[in-house]
Amino acid sequence: MNIIIAGAGKVGFNLAKTLSIGHNVTVIDTNEEALHSIQESLDILPLRGDVEDYKTYEYFSDKEVDLFIAVTNIDNVNLISSMIVDSILNVKRKFVRLQKDIYDAEDIKKRFFIDKIIFPIKLSSKTVGSLLEYPKANNVKFFKYTDFKLFSFRASAGADREILDSHEYTLVGIERNKKFFVPQEKHTAIKENDLIYFFGLRESIETLSTSIVLEDISFVEKCVVFGGADLGVSIAKAFIDAKKDVKLIEKDLDLCSLADEKLEGRATIINSKYGIHDVFEDEELGHADLFVAATNNDEYNIIKCLEAKDRGITKVVAINNEMDYYSLMHTLGIIVIRGPKISAYNTIMEEISSSGVVIQKSFCGALGTVFMRKVVYNSTLIDKQIKPLKLSNAKLFILREDRLFLIQEKIILQENDLVVGFSALLESAKVKQWIYEL
Repeated sequence: MNIIIAGAGKVGFNLAKTLSIGHNVTVIDTNEEALHSIQESLDILPLRGDVEDYKTYEYFSDKEVDLFIAVTNIDNVNLISSMIVDSILNVKRKFVRLQKDIYDAEDIKKRFFIDKIIFPIKLSSKTVGSLLEYPKANNVKFFKYTDFKLFSFRASAGADREILDSHEYTLVGIERNKKFFVPQEKHTAIKENDLIYFFGLRESIETLSTSIVLEDISFVEKCVVFGGADLGVSIAKAFIDAKKDVKLIEKDLDLCSLADEKLEGRATIINSKYGIHDVFEDEELGHADLFVAATNNDEYNIIKCLEAKDRGITKVVAINNEMDYYSLMHTLGIIVIRGPKISAYNTIMEEISSSGVVIQKSFCGALGTVFMRKVVYNSTLIDKQIKPLKLSNAKLFILREDRLFLIQEKIILQENDLVVGFSALLESAKVKQWIYEL
């Protein structure tokens, strides 16, 4: 594919790094230093120019562009550049990242002929907000075609037991000692501190989780958010909308004032210029049910989460902006939620990897991948017999009428079946090929 990326920041760099393997990638930015840095390490075409100036795109006038991705740090620039590029080039698809949520995203998509708008702050805050509904879970992923969800839990001390797969749920991944694998046995032994992933219906998983997460985390009422920038405010708003008691801590006094204005006085805003050591006692933060460190600094988030754990808060969450810290956060028993930059990158990559036929998502810090293919009305797959794919680090299922069936032998597909595959990273390409070629 011929791909243009507008913006040479962290998201643009990571997208270029991944997409430059097998594709022709051009990165456009006015920052010559950022472009030089990308060119030194990646096989891409750097183009210095203003993405809002139609002259910047003259180089592509005789070329067909398969994908245009606007990921600069300014929302208006991303929208305008997508409009300009569409007026002078033949662009098949356009993805735009926006920091600020907008009232009617679908209308904007239609007006600007955008295929996908990514709201990374909204994605991160929504993920954190889901922990209120599933308090024992570390994370929850939702899917388009089914009520089945992907839940992750941290196994408590004393929770050693065997998990038996059923038609209502299945164990699809374990991260143990910094290694991820897809268990193959029908009976799987769970060990203390395992991060385990289940695919199933809520009721069955909630019942199962009581024997895995032994701490009393059945209800969340008091929430503490550390960080008063846009993400922290967005998370606090999600908690407030769920009618929770919210305290937001921020060192910058101006950000405190802005947060109070945006949250309309519905949260307790605490200015903590020198950290939160004294604030914990003064504001009784140790009684919180949920603590979220939502700054843009991963090291700072880790420190604050460790302080919160030390003060007795059971459920602590760190926003992860740098993948280098992902494993460390897990090792320390901290719940990890993708930050806005990682959310933007992953969402764009999942959108590129998916199609109208197959949905693809990553989990466990991209160590695991899930693929889904729906057998729709009039599909050529109806009544087709498919063969199992035997891999040492993958599981394949048919989800039929809310019941899971492991594909161990030939099976005939029916209308409305959902073909689902979970795999570790090294075998994801084989599973992807199998599900696309059904």
